[in-house]
Amino acid sequence: MDTPIRIGTRGSKLALWQAHFVKQQLESLGHAVELIIIKTKGDQIQHLSFDKIEGKGFFTKELEEALLHKRIDLAVHSMKDLPTEHHPDLALAGVSQRANPADWLIIHPRTVDKTQLFGLKKGALVGTSSARRKAQMRHFRPDVSFRDIRGNVPTRLHKLEEGQVDALLLAAAGFERLALDLSAWQVHPLHPREFIPAPAQGVLAYQVRRSDLALRRVLLALHHEATARTVQVERQVLQLTGGGCHAPLGAYCERDANGHYHLFGAWAEAWDQPVHFAYLSSSTTHGLAAQLVDELKKTETN
Repeated sequence: MDTPIRIGTRGSKLALWQAHFVKQQLESLGHAVELIIIKTKGDQIQHLSFDKIEGKGFFTKELEEALLHKRIDLAVHSMKDLPTEHHPDLALAGVSQRANPADWLIIHPRTVDKTQLFGLKKGALVGTSSARRKAQMRHFRPDVSFRDIRGNVPTRLHKLEEGQVDALLLAAAGFERLALDLSAWQVHPLHPREFIPAPAQGVLAYQVRRSDLALRRVLLALHHEATARTVQVERQVLQLTGGGCHAPLGAYCERDANGHYHLFGAWAEAWDQPVHFAYLSSSTTHGLAAQLVDELKKTETN
């Protein structure tokens, strides 16, 4: 392309890592790239948990507006933050290969108890602002309590160090991308088939103006089709449940070596309500999301 590709990104360390990751890939293809940092509502409002911030897309709306007003050419999102519906003049031009989709429980050494599930002491205080993580942790460990905790990953680790919480629940991908030293903590990985992650967790989405055909062609080189097929199913589950990106919903789809798809779901009415789990396997993704939602609703009524 004749002019530099302007990538819009949030300013957190993780968001900047993601933007630089895409920048380096585009530069390796011979394109000039510049980064433009944009603050979103989710960055500006730090005192509320996600479910208390009005509206959807509070980590993405300002980036989408910058695209529409041609202040940027490409928005790099954590796909799990991206609403399933977007402006008709915008399009997803590709997704990254998936990083680790799991959640990790990061435990302060003084609160480790290996006789308890997940190695976390009885009655522990867990830091998370995610309704999905609260609901599932409450399902497995009804004795624990929660504290809403916001900020970037290093900030949250600092709060753990200060003793504000006994443990943190966060996405593994963030720790791995930032290459953070976790040797001071007890790390308990939660398997994504059992502690179900957010739809598209660990995946980056590349959003552009629908009319920008030249950039859409460029981004085809970055697109990972195998990841796109599985996360599309997860996001269909999200769309069919209608709860928004921060509802107490988990959906995880994987494809095995024989080409079969395995879809795992977890859903609750609210973080403090019972969690319903479902699992389906199929040789095709067609109708798989709708079947899973039906199964989740069946478990709700039983």
